[in-house]
Amino acid sequence: VQLVESGGGSVQPGKSLRLSCAASGFTMDFYAIAWFRQAPGKEREAVSCSLSTDSSTYYSDSVKGRFTISRDSAKNTVYLQMNSLKPEDTAVYYCATDFGPSPPINCVQYEYDTWGQGTQVTVSS
Repeated sequence: VQLVESGGGSVQPGKSLRLSCAASGFTMDFYAIAWFRQAPGKEREAVSCSLSTDSSTYYSDSVKGRFTISRDSAKNTVYLQMNSLKPEDTAVYYCATDFGPSPPINCVQYEYDTWGQGTQVTVSS
């Protein structure tokens, strides 16, 4: 079982990036998938989640209207489309899922037990 993030990079403010979270060893359709990020010197924070219980999505206030989470069942991949990027979006982005007996119902770290290695996003002029 593995999650692998890709798509990070360095971009100027206002530009876009699309992050990918590819799963192996399990079918993503049946599990909650979350994106978190951690900036230097800061705690890891939730960015967006796609829940399996009711197919709802969550976005943090700081990215709402700019980021979109989506699933591609055929590719067993979850994407995070990031538009209108800002310098404060600079962070390592992680995707996560959970295989516990109770599926996550929120977008909080303790609900997720399996994490990818992260991908760096840098927004700078």
